[in-house]
Amino acid sequence: MVIVGKPRLRATLRLTRLIGDEAMNFLEQFLVQGVFAFILTFVRIGAAVTIMPGVGDTFTPQRIRLYISLGLSLVLSPLIAPHLPNPVPVTAILLSLIVMEFIIGLFIGTIARILMVALDTAGMAISMMSGLGSAQIFNPAFSTQGSLVGAMFSVTGVLILFATNMHHLLFYGLIGSYELFPVGGIPDTGSMAELMSRAVAKSFLIGVEISAPFIVVSLLVYIGMGVLTRLMPQIQVFLLALPLQIILSLITLSLMLSAGMMFWVARFEEGMVFFLSGG
Repeated sequence: MVIVGKPRLRATLRLTRLIGDEAMNFLEQFLVQGVFAFILTFVRIGAAVTIMPGVGDTFTPQRIRLYISLGLSLVLSPLIAPHLPNPVPVTAILLSLIVMEFIIGLFIGTIARILMVALDTAGMAISMMSGLGSAQIFNPAFSTQGSLVGAMFSVTGVLILFATNMHHLLFYGLIGSYELFPVGGIPDTGSMAELMSRAVAKSFLIGVEISAPFIVVSLLVYIGMGVLTRLMPQIQVFLLALPLQIILSLITLSLMLSAGMMFWVARFEEGMVFFLSGG
């Protein structure tokens, strides 16, 4: 019994050792590929979340941005791992992959931020047309000095993004970006520059369209000031017309604020969907 049992024991030990080695190799490969996929995912998502409107604004705590980036990266990394090179590439290729993922993340966040700039453009145009162009205030959405109306529009726009769950569209954009920009693929810089320029032009057009009623009202006021100056040159027309211009602009703002913000939300959604569909 003892003589027969020794070969079996040796075979069992060999099999156990073989299974243990295979399990360790699989676990090591799984951990290496998992960490590799997580790093690449976190670089793209973290870069986009840093400058994305709403979650990437300066008044959003950095810890919240980090939690969002980590959560999305943990969820997406297992889905991205099968599309990554296996085994892990050498240092030079790995660094190039990280740089490309960082550029793509910045590009996605910048597109969303450019569409947000339309509100600041509209606010600046409205302030200039209403006689409040010289009044500057800190705009928390862009961390710069801006017009009074632009700061109000920017903060209201961020509030509407969260109230209408439009920030989900930004997260869907990050997920869908892996179909538009696959991992390891070299981005087409020409197409990226074209999309960027079209986003800037679209943002400026949206800002002008929102401020169009104020342009019309201010034009009528200036025409009236010119006629009054020709009729009575001795009167200080500017001192008389400026309060009237401010009052008319405030009345116009109260009448078009809700419609203007809804118009911007619709155009923001159209712009993001157009970008995610590949232009």
